[in-house]
Amino acid sequence: MTGVPGGQVRLHWYGSLRPRMRRGHEIELLESGEQYFPALARAIDQARESVFLETYIFEEDASGRAVGAALERAARRGVRVHVVVDGFGSARMAPHFVQALCAAGVRFEVFRPERRRWSLDRQRLRRMHRKMAVIDGAQAFIGGINVLDDFHDPRRGALQHPRLDYAVRVRGPLVASAHLAAVRLWWETATVNRVARSRARAQPTGVPLQFPESVHSDVFSSGRTGAALMLRDNLRHRRTIERAYLRAIGRARHEVLIACAYFFPGRRFRRALLSAAQRGVRVRLLLQGRVEYRLQYYATRALYEPMLRAGIEIIEYRRSFLHAKVAVIDRWATVGSSNIDPFSLLLAREANVAIEDERFARLLRERLDRAIHEGGVRIGLDSYARRAWTTRFKNAAALALLRFGVALSGRGAEY
Repeated sequence: MTGVPGGQVRLHWYGSLRPRMRRGHEIELLESGEQYFPALARAIDQARESVFLETYIFEEDASGRAVGAALERAARRGVRVHVVVDGFGSARMAPHFVQALCAAGVRFEVFRPERRRWSLDRQRLRRMHRKMAVIDGAQAFIGGINVLDDFHDPRRGALQHPRLDYAVRVRGPLVASAHLAAVRLWWETATVNRVARSRARAQPTGVPLQFPESVHSDVFSSGRTGAALMLRDNLRHRRTIERAYLRAIGRARHEVLIACAYFFPGRRFRRALLSAAQRGVRVRLLLQGRVEYRLQYYATRALYEPMLRAGIEIIEYRRSFLHAKVAVIDRWATVGSSNIDPFSLLLAREANVAIEDERFARLLRERLDRAIHEGGVRIGLDSYARRAWTTRFKNAAALALLRFGVALSGRGAEY
């Protein structure tokens, strides 16, 4: 990396994206779409040069149309706008919605399009699960929030209460890494799709897409907060996010508070939580309390008993759907797209921000405590032990099925 601190930063195209905890960040916590979407739309409206947006789901609902309109306005005034959606998560994206974006000049790509819906190919599970936007190489939005309205569920329709999720807006050094990651993902996806389209039409690809030798970002030191970008992929960064969690839990002295929508940790992760509880650390897990996906829900509940016996507090969020993937471990915190389950930790492309700052940790803890108070139900060992035999059967069956699925990936011994 070269450049003047507080000015232009140039990262080489093939430079490392290993996480580096550095100070000089300003980080704003955004809770759910009510705070996230207006902030994102304003940033896109203020963009002068480039916008990169990555999302697993891009739904044509009220929030999706607002973000789409901001992207179209930016493209029409000459901003280079790039959007990457996942081929499975956004498989139902309306063609007319995509066409409107492209007609405005948005460069739109689909990561691993669903070409064979019922294929058992393991590669179909390697999804792009990141939720990240980088504006002008100067600020980044990173978290767990899809472009999906808080009060809308694609499978269930209207929700009475908003989905609980978080993201952060970041200014500072890590934005340069986020910018490089976004440019590389868009270029890789565009190149693969262009080749696939050419093969389907039996025509040559024409002039290849050119990538720059470096990516320039307009990065300024914007505060004193320490932060690092953590990426997960299937090449160099397979265990980055999981290892960061394990290090933080291993160092914890006072508190581990994790909020996770889909929670099915491996043996090492479970041992780390049990060890923390045994040495007197208060360990709390805020988990999904509504049945969204039956397999994950019942398999997760099969893991409760040893944790409850060790003194780990388990709270299920039942006010609405929980979609958060965040944690506070003493003064260390993380916000991002990665669940603590095999899909996120073994297969998907993910992006989290790790933050070392007492004030931010306190703020996130307060938000989670409020969510627990407003919509959490504490699970007691006695009530869990008295659950019906039919529920026990569902727990055992789901656990066996999920472990069998992980075994097919070659990592069954870890779960």
